[in-house]
Amino acid sequence: MRSLLVFILVFSALPAILVRPYLGVLVYSWLSYMNPHRITWGAAYSFPFAMIVAATTVVAWLLSKEPKRIPWCGVTVLLVAFVLWINITTLFALVPDSAWEKWDTVMKIMFMTFLTLALATTRQRIHALVWVIVVSIGFYGIRGGIFVLLTGGNYLTFGPPSSFIAANNALGLALIMILPLMRYLQLHTAQRWLRWGLSGAMGLSLLSVLASYSRGAVVALAVMLVFFLVKSRRRLMIVLLSVLTLAIGLVFMPQKWIERVESTKNYEQDASVQGRFDAWIFAINLARDRPVLGGGFKVDNSEELFMRYSPDAARARSFHSNYFEVLGEHGFVGLFLYILLGIATLRMGTVIRKRVGDNPDFIWARDLATMLQIGIIGYAMGGAFLNKAFFDLYYHMVALMVVTDAVVRSVLAASKETSTTLAVTSAPVQGVASSRLSS
Repeated sequence: MRSLLVFILVFSALPAILVRPYLGVLVYSWLSYMNPHRITWGAAYSFPFAMIVAATTVVAWLLSKEPKRIPWCGVTVLLVAFVLWINITTLFALVPDSAWEKWDTVMKIMFMTFLTLALATTRQRIHALVWVIVVSIGFYGIRGGIFVLLTGGNYLTFGPPSSFIAANNALGLALIMILPLMRYLQLHTAQRWLRWGLSGAMGLSLLSVLASYSRGAVVALAVMLVFFLVKSRRRLMIVLLSVLTLAIGLVFMPQKWIERVESTKNYEQDASVQGRFDAWIFAINLARDRPVLGGGFKVDNSEELFMRYSPDAARARSFHSNYFEVLGEHGFVGLFLYILLGIATLRMGTVIRKRVGDNPDFIWARDLATMLQIGIIGYAMGGAFLNKAFFDLYYHMVALMVVTDAVVRSVLAASKETSTTLAVTSAPVQGVASSRLSS
């Protein structure tokens, strides 16, 4: 029944996408983040829904009168440069078969990111995309939080199988990233029941983050909550919700969770932590040997290369860090572009906040820029211990920041042009009136 429902929902949306291409971005995002087909059985589980929706969206966009350009700014230039660079490093990858396989996945993510940049041209479209992201990933946060309350936190929470957020650590990171977006929607939702619902979703998602048993997620959550308190409006609600949820979580979480978090104190005896050190040493040594190009995508798949550059390791491991992942795969140039892209996006959020000031017409843009900054900071912290350098949610956040800035600049420019036109057209009238009075 679930399988049939997904088929009906997706294929019934295709005609609407042909008329309104931006709906394709929303449907594709729903499929990418919620992965509804992965929680079904039968034909829907492995059916290429996302590819069909993406193809339909591209055709509809090309045939429509929608703009065929993206907002150009420092952030988009860096994004293009980063994409071009990872294409170059793939040409010289040390493990070509694995590299091209990952390249295919990453290029799909980047293509849809650029398509979002082209089509998210209004506040309403931006707002709709935020809702889709929050509902899609928040579903697993709510489900996980309820699971914690029912089971006492004795079991890990997971995302949909065969997805970017399938693993407990990845789900924890994704939930941390959308918590600020939930707060943005709460600030800009008129219906009281929806605001209360979002409060509940935030609380349950916090519990789900704890139940991921991810130490990196706990660190990222703590840092992000600090930025929430510094940057967010109406901080009291955030304080009360966080304190209440964390108190409930600490009561419900079992002793093994506490031991898991405290195990970082004895990292010398922790095999997981030592494995991370081995992977980081591998990335550093490989980058020293190939500082410009790195090893290419999935170079950590090679047991031979791993043992060559991390000789004390027991076995090959994934990078367990966004930064070491990019360093090992794409060299120092790739790491520089990756970090600079994040810094530039955070800086753009500050620019948006300064540009709109206290203008009531742009409170939405100020709040969204702030929450995107907090979400990206959560990603930056959590990603230090998890290799999700090409997580599509991060690049969607970058795109949301860029299009928010573009919409604000467009509206302000139109307003300024209107004011100038009115001033110019009114000047001759005043002159005529003055001459008549003088005569």
